[in-house]
Amino acid sequence: MRNQQSSDNSPNSTLQLFAIGFTVIFLVKLFFAFTLDLYSDEIFYWQASTYPAIAYSDLPFMAALLTGIGNIIFGNHAIAIRSLFLILGSAIPFLVLWIARPLLPKRQALQAAALSLCLPLCGFLGLLAVPDVPLLFFGLVFIGAFERATRTGLTKYWIAAGIAAALGVSTHYRFAPYLVAAFIYLLAFGSMHKYWRAAGLWLAALILLIGLYPTLSFNFSNDLSGIDYHLLERHPWEFQAEGLLHTLKQAVLVTPLLYLALLYTLYRLCVAARAGDTSKGLFACFALCNLGVYLILAPWTDSTRTSIHWPLSGYLPLVIFLPETLFVLKEYLANRFNKQIAQRFLVATVLIGFAGSIVAITGLGTQVFHKQLRAILGEGVLSNKMAGWKDFSEHVQSLIVEQEIGPEEIIVSDNYYTAAQLALALPDKREIYNIDQDKALRDGRAVQYQLWQRNSAALAALPQVSGLFITEDSTMTVTDKIEILQRACDQFPELTYLSELSLLSGDKRFSFYRGNQTSASTNVNSCPKPTLGWLDLPAPDAHIESTIEVSGWVINEGLGVSRIDVMLDEQLIAEANYGIARPDVATAMNVQDDLNAPNLGFNATIDTDSLPKGQAIFSIRVVGVSGEIQYFGNRTVFIQ
Repeated sequence: MRNQQSSDNSPNSTLQLFAIGFTVIFLVKLFFAFTLDLYSDEIFYWQASTYPAIAYSDLPFMAALLTGIGNIIFGNHAIAIRSLFLILGSAIPFLVLWIARPLLPKRQALQAAALSLCLPLCGFLGLLAVPDVPLLFFGLVFIGAFERATRTGLTKYWIAAGIAAALGVSTHYRFAPYLVAAFIYLLAFGSMHKYWRAAGLWLAALILLIGLYPTLSFNFSNDLSGIDYHLLERHPWEFQAEGLLHTLKQAVLVTPLLYLALLYTLYRLCVAARAGDTSKGLFACFALCNLGVYLILAPWTDSTRTSIHWPLSGYLPLVIFLPETLFVLKEYLANRFNKQIAQRFLVATVLIGFAGSIVAITGLGTQVFHKQLRAILGEGVLSNKMAGWKDFSEHVQSLIVEQEIGPEEIIVSDNYYTAAQLALALPDKREIYNIDQDKALRDGRAVQYQLWQRNSAALAALPQVSGLFITEDSTMTVTDKIEILQRACDQFPELTYLSELSLLSGDKRFSFYRGNQTSASTNVNSCPKPTLGWLDLPAPDAHIESTIEVSGWVINEGLGVSRIDVMLDEQLIAEANYGIARPDVATAMNVQDDLNAPNLGFNATIDTDSLPKGQAIFSIRVVGVSGEIQYFGNRTVFIQ
């Protein structure tokens, strides 16, 4: 029999605290889910929903299905696409309560539900339309149904477990640890061996196989591309010392006191399981499999993602018995020290965890207040991945009207998520392509765009190409952009620079080009590639007395350079002399098509008498023949 506490203290106060905590977190998530622009993963799953399929290159169908349903019901808005994820993520505490209620007194079950809100990554769930939300939702449903099935033997629970498992494997490849944990549990405990002969278990397995069909079908039809990506391509499979910090990172993310309490809970579950407690053994299996696989593989796998949110699936089974652990720790501290210290430990553990949940949500939500916070925090601190897309889409719509880009013309982007943002935002739903050969490949989505015929190969197959080409400059180096522009020029016979859009104080920048079907130019340098440059003088932190000596070089293997301006605190102070012989640069940089080579250098001598004294920011502004303007060489100087 499973352990069941006989006493059932009044749950009213616990219920009130749970209701308050849940309401606060839900309202904060709702606000940011409504105001934040869509993240690159979210917009990809939305785009996938417009191409209905049972599986996609990186995942099965569940994430795309949920985003698509939300979009159909509520419209083209971020909160609509996130709506079902917000519901599922917010339901996690209630699933914890559902799992705990048959095993624990009502008050303790409510405490477990409340404590799930204190796991920062759990409180965060549902803010974004990402597959981790349904993965954890179906994972908890599977644990609850499987626990009931093995406790009661009732067929209805085996069916429920099979359905939850089928939905889980239709969500993500990372549902596998749940299945491994259930398999180990049925093997490890002798009292569970009887179920290997029960019809319910095999009925659940049959339902699971149905859920595996989409993944297996896609992989067998596409050279195992999904499996290759998740098991091979996304991971270096070489030892990385950073992976040894996995435990430390998790302690910070979970909050230290709560992390130690969860580890102690796991230890107590394992001790109880060795003593024959099959109930606690079940939860120990699910926790160990989900935590252990990421701990063991951390030094060899994708350190960015495996060390952040994946282990959450291992903490949630422990939350069920976390109240019991905290009570034991409180009693120990009371006996070892005094009741006041014990109470402070308990309060600190809960409050720091809950505060961590609020910080996790608002930390991502700071992008909503990018302009205000940037003035306080400075440049390069805040992420802009979920900010600026509305302004960007409105600018593109106005540019389409201004440039008279007809509905039969196309839009091409340098990356898949910019193209997907436009696919959602533009009312005319015109043909949109991307020539992304880098990020799409890293994210396991290159095969999908090939299947959708929205990549560079599909673009090249079009008989005539004209329209708008867009680059997101803030995500690229100049070298990257030169390569991207060359790809674009291979697709468009004629490419003309139009303008630049700078958002969020320059943290998010785009360039726009008009692509035409035919070109009258026979010049091999007709592609409007950006300028690559270097500033030799002045040196960083230079102290300047009478004159500023300026020198450096620029390379433009496109249309060439029109003018080089010298800037001080973003104000023009002189125009540099361009065309000085620099054969060393032409040789070292392997310049091929710059018509000005080897005369690639520039210089200027500027009298400081008329300049303001003190610290200033020095930079160079290069104006290309295409009209594109670039800045480089930002340096702090001190004019004395």
